[in-house]
Amino acid sequence: MFIEGVSLSSLSDTERTRYRARRMGFVFQFYNLLTVLSAVENVELPLLLAGVSGKEARQRAKEALALVGLAERADHTPGELSGGERQRVTIARALVNRPAIVWADEPTGDLDSTNAEEIINLMRRLNKEQGITFALVTHDISAGRKADRIVRMMDGEIVEEVIPSG
Repeated sequence: MFIEGVSLSSLSDTERTRYRARRMGFVFQFYNLLTVLSAVENVELPLLLAGVSGKEARQRAKEALALVGLAERADHTPGELSGGERQRVTIARALVNRPAIVWADEPTGDLDSTNAEEIINLMRRLNKEQGITFALVTHDISAGRKADRIVRMMDGEIVEEVIPSG
């Protein structure tokens, strides 16, 4: 697999781990936010773990939260946020390292239809405005229909590829 012209299979385990931390983001169905941390602290955590200074990590975390429309909720803990807001915090965390690609596992699976549509529209907007690639795994047909490309798999094998018209 190539991302940004880099052959991931040619990298050592350490290089692959470093590349993943610097150029990939991850969105999980059930958020994986630390409940004792505020939204901004959850978002800055990957940067702090990667050795970014606290000041820079906080600034980038605030920028990422603003990008997903949550600047005013930065100091709230996950328990004080709606499901849609928690998922947007998760997306901000995935974006904070300015990734080339974001891997999203059922990003709308735990959301009502209104919040699910908001999340998909946000990803579409970020793709268009910032060129970030989003690779979604989903069983949500309506989310899949909004993709630029659909790859359907069965039993670990690709059985169909579709580029929707529109």
